[in-house]
Amino acid sequence: MSAIIESPSWRTVEVGRLVLINHGPFTGRIAAIVEIISEKRVLVDGPSSEERFAVPKGPVALSDVLLTDIKLDIPRAVRTGTLKKYWEKAEIDKKWQDSKWAQRSQRTERRKALTDFQRFQLLRVKKQQRYEVRKALAKVKASA
Repeated sequence: MSAIIESPSWRTVEVGRLVLINHGPFTGRIAAIVEIISEKRVLVDGPSSEERFAVPKGPVALSDVLLTDIKLDIPRAVRTGTLKKYWEKAEIDKKWQDSKWAQRSQRTERRKALTDFQRFQLLRVKKQQRYEVRKALAKVKASA
């Protein structure tokens, strides 16, 4: 009898791990862990090419961030300019925009911005779409 022990593929707190900030003034932005200050705080920096996504270098509590699957291979305590080079070389902004996580948050933001009438229009369109699908399905079932 043999047992294979595999380490779990958890997202670990490590230098270079990208985090999504979910509390504070930079909510919804991504940054890279540059240095681990203590077991509860890290130093992050987010030199995104777009100003609305940039995060200045500073300490953040781990309870205020969510760890992502994306990781950069960077040395510890890297400066902002050097991190920006690594960031652009790895095309982090593009990787983040292509991720399901970013797409879901964009969809949520878009839906939050809808007015009452737009929500009503969306409801009617979805209802009409369901009707068309059911009608086509009934036609296929009747011919079979």
